[in-house]
Amino acid sequence: MLGRQLTKIGEDVMRGPEPAAADAPVMPTGPSLVLRDVFANPNSSITDITARTGLPQSYVSESVARLRGQGIVVTSADAADGRRTLVRVSDRHPRTVAAKGSVPVDAALAAALGEPAGGPAVTQIIGTLSALAARLAPETPGPIRRQLDQARRELPDQGHREG
Repeated sequence: MLGRQLTKIGEDVMRGPEPAAADAPVMPTGPSLVLRDVFANPNSSITDITARTGLPQSYVSESVARLRGQGIVVTSADAADGRRTLVRVSDRHPRTVAAKGSVPVDAALAAALGEPAGGPAVTQIIGTLSALAARLAPETPGPIRRQLDQARRELPDQGHREG
């Protein structure tokens, strides 16, 4: 239950108040699987993505086209075989995700706790959550985390905790 509550608070903060449908579309599971695969395996062909995800080739192609239309991925012809389309995450997408994930969460936690922002109870809980996150973080982050960490380093200093 705690995990669900913290996830909801974080998602609400990242989405912001009352987002317009175009501002924060919910990505269906299929394109989300395709995107995760492309993050982990840049410059993969549609065939490779299909094999790894188990999704039908037509659905992978449709998902890639949708993600490309949103500026999330870019495609190119394979230099070795012009019939193959290679897919990779766009250069700007990790920065966009990192920026959305770098919004202040302190006020939302305070509101959820019914405590004043910056008060001792909120500060203590945020410290505890930060320590827990640090302890649970894997020693070697995966490819998605590495790309997001790099994008965060490129953002201006936010001076606050992330959602």
